[in-house]
Amino acid sequence: MKQLTQAEEEIMQVLWQLEKAFVKEIVEKFDDPKPAYNTISTLIRILEKKGFVGYQAFGKSHQYYPLIEKAEYSKKYLNRFVDNYFSGSYEQLVSFFTKQEKMDINDLEKLLNELKSKK
Repeated sequence: MKQLTQAEEEIMQVLWQLEKAFVKEIVEKFDDPKPAYNTISTLIRILEKKGFVGYQAFGKSHQYYPLIEKAEYSKKYLNRFVDNYFSGSYEQLVSFFTKQEKMDINDLEKLLNELKSKK
């Protein structure tokens, strides 16, 4: 699976939220200043070529929908991130966040409890 650019990922986030949408509806979801309609249309076509987006034609209009689930992309993206920055070690990832004071003892307890429940 190819990695998305930031702009492509922003569009996918909107599509995952809406489930299906026309380009105009995607543009409306962006904050001001909104991107140009043509920009979003071009990026959607790139996402289609990459296999992330499908569409249903309504005359000259197309309603787009994600072909990849958000959870599936998140899992692959996170695995790639951990491989690239933490040598594939989730332990190093958690250690990094605790050292940066982004994760406290309550967060660690929740994580441990979730891991225990999955065993």
